[in-house]
Amino acid sequence: MSKFQETNFRGKKALIRVDFNVPLDENYNITDDTRMRATIPTIKKILSDGGSVILMSHLGRPKEGPTEKYSLKHLVKHLSELLGTDVQFANDCIGEEAVQKAASLKEGQVLLLENLRFYKQEEKGDKEFAEKLSKLGDVYVNDAFGTAHRAHASTAVIAQFFSPENRMFGLVMEGEVASAEKVLHGSEKPFTAIIGGAKVSDKILIIENLLERATDIIIGGGMAYTFFKAMGGQVGNSLVEQDRLETAKELMSKADAKGVCIHLPSDSVIADKFAADADVSSSLSNTIPDGWMGLDIGSMACDTFTKVIHNSKTILWNGPMGVFEMDKFQHGTKAIAKAVAEATENGAFSLVGGGDSVAAVNQFGFADRVSYVSTGGGAMLEYFEGKELPGIAAVK
Repeated sequence: MSKFQETNFRGKKALIRVDFNVPLDENYNITDDTRMRATIPTIKKILSDGGSVILMSHLGRPKEGPTEKYSLKHLVKHLSELLGTDVQFANDCIGEEAVQKAASLKEGQVLLLENLRFYKQEEKGDKEFAEKLSKLGDVYVNDAFGTAHRAHASTAVIAQFFSPENRMFGLVMEGEVASAEKVLHGSEKPFTAIIGGAKVSDKILIIENLLERATDIIIGGGMAYTFFKAMGGQVGNSLVEQDRLETAKELMSKADAKGVCIHLPSDSVIADKFAADADVSSSLSNTIPDGWMGLDIGSMACDTFTKVIHNSKTILWNGPMGVFEMDKFQHGTKAIAKAVAEATENGAFSLVGGGDSVAAVNQFGFADRVSYVSTGGGAMLEYFEGKELPGIAAVK
């Protein structure tokens, strides 16, 4: 049993750092509440023990202090519905109103504080600001894996104001860390890492770290064309990072030396422009004609990658196989999502993380068919790069 589950919160005010950085449309409606739903079990456990909850989060990147667009008040109604109880709101996170409302919270009540980033001190990791926040609660619970890689006041600095027994991870954070640890340090072989996205430069460190652990690495998305170009292929107008060609060659030779099999997409769905209404054709990935660009993996690549995934016991997926936001270029990402779900149903452990991969498994309806969907994009990447995350180190 975990420290969080063992703790009885009766009569305690739990100050929880959550990650409610959710997308809003122009009318302030939440368009994806995944991160909010993820933390509901943590909140409910505290309330059912007879504790009260004070929630703090950031939303967006407000540059000039308080802005309507980034106010957390837009989340109150939906959060009340998710919890089945009225959520109170404080129009500041450290001011008089926040202090008074926190002090008068009764057991079973929930208070949401205004956006932490309305204060510059949050991102600067200001100690005084963190101490003011800490005075609002008796216990500190960090349940915001999505911000664990940031050394901010509410994630990395605040924990020092609570004794070790009064600071802990919530259920989201525990689940994230346990799943990542299982993949990094307890993975059953064959272990396949599926790495997609646009740029090699974003994924160099994660690929290097995975070369020590994975048996197979599947590379898709725009970054694949940098590898093909590095090997002397013709990639037309596909995205290529010219300054990373040597890096791509080095990664291939390191993989070769370690006996790790790197799988590149043998064929691609190509388009004459980067647009939803583009003319579409198909081509081998290393002979794409001039004036055309690869925007998805092709049918042969889908078949090959599916076989590798079906043969795996551990799967890590970070990054899409193509521009899945456009209907014409979503087949590859969808095929990978399906293969990961099928492998999971056959006993593999699968971890999906990184904003776009998470969006894809949600969009295609496979989120419930994989072992774990991570809520933290950047945090998960840095974890798999082998870095110590400030938000985790502070609580430990």
